[in-house]
Amino acid sequence: MKFLAITLIVHAPDPVTGVRKPTNARFREVIDNALLAEELGFDGFGVGERHERPFISSSPPVVLSHIAALTSRIRLFTAVTTLSLLDPVRAYEDYATLDHLSGGRLELIIGKGNGTAQRELFHVTPEDQWDRNAEGYEVFRQIWRQDKVTAATRFRPELNEAEVWPRPFQQPIRVWHGSATSKESVDLAARYGDPLFSANVTNPIEPYAELIRYYRERWEHYGHDPARIAVGAGSAGYLAARTSQEAIAAYRPVFEGQLAFQKRLGLEPVFLTLEDFVERSSALIGSPQQVIEKVHRYHEQFGHTVQHLQADANGLTGAQHRASLELFQSDIAPVLRREIPDPPFAWGPVFAEPSEATSDPSAATGEPPVTSTPEPESASDSVSAHADR
Repeated sequence: MKFLAITLIVHAPDPVTGVRKPTNARFREVIDNALLAEELGFDGFGVGERHERPFISSSPPVVLSHIAALTSRIRLFTAVTTLSLLDPVRAYEDYATLDHLSGGRLELIIGKGNGTAQRELFHVTPEDQWDRNAEGYEVFRQIWRQDKVTAATRFRPELNEAEVWPRPFQQPIRVWHGSATSKESVDLAARYGDPLFSANVTNPIEPYAELIRYYRERWEHYGHDPARIAVGAGSAGYLAARTSQEAIAAYRPVFEGQLAFQKRLGLEPVFLTLEDFVERSSALIGSPQQVIEKVHRYHEQFGHTVQHLQADANGLTGAQHRASLELFQSDIAPVLRREIPDPPFAWGPVFAEPSEATSDPSAATGEPPVTSTPEPESASDSVSAHADR
């Protein structure tokens, strides 16, 4: 099993102290958390994309580029790239550049995004957001695979033998489909043989498990090898301590602060007590053995091989946050790595077999050919899809 630390870069008052950090200090905290994740041995670090309050994650390529310059091993994820809001040509340019600068450490989780304010900001409607996302993904993936692109687009100027630079490092980049509620996105991910990442944050396990079962059914319907399925899953919170009593006591003020914040925003909480939150949500709160057992319980339903934890302290003190993550890597991750398999692909840069490549990038760019060991992708990976988050 692989483990990611993910942040949506929420910029809100601390749920315990009520103090909101200055914007630059909040960004500094994100960078420090990414460095900590690499230091402790996490496999990936993810940055979300939102264009509305209380988030300041509107530019994940910039944040991830800074992280790439300060790290050397950890893979870099978007969580999620909201393609329904973006020009796919411009998105490709940003992410291809980042992929080169990071040495092929980038992976994308894409989704249509959510939130009324950001839709209005980009003049995207509920009626056309799915079509925009699908078109954006199709163009994006075509650019990643072809030196010249022709596309009769609806939501941006048409492309006619267009060249987009720089040409890619990974050939092609791995794209996951972020999924929260929609069977449409799950079906499309399955149709094209792409991995799925379940949000698995807001609700109890049942709706997410149903979508993942549907994904597996559709995957086989479309004729893909079941052994090639890859599923990731989120978590609603994390705090491990030596005993469950210690963990619950430390997390209680965090939960109560988050509950109050949700009510101030006019949101209807799903879990009204910490005890219910610990029992029925995807939060991993308790002793190491309790966390291990809960991940296994979700794995029985999801079959997931990638798990994300929240990268932010989010109400914990810096010392509590670090100690909890250290305990995860010392007592929890080794057991889960041993007992739950990895995704069915190499955890590193993606390079198509020569027969799968549309062209030789080194011939087009004048750069030396890549010498890393190639990793074949699914035969259906030349087609695009869209998903929700």
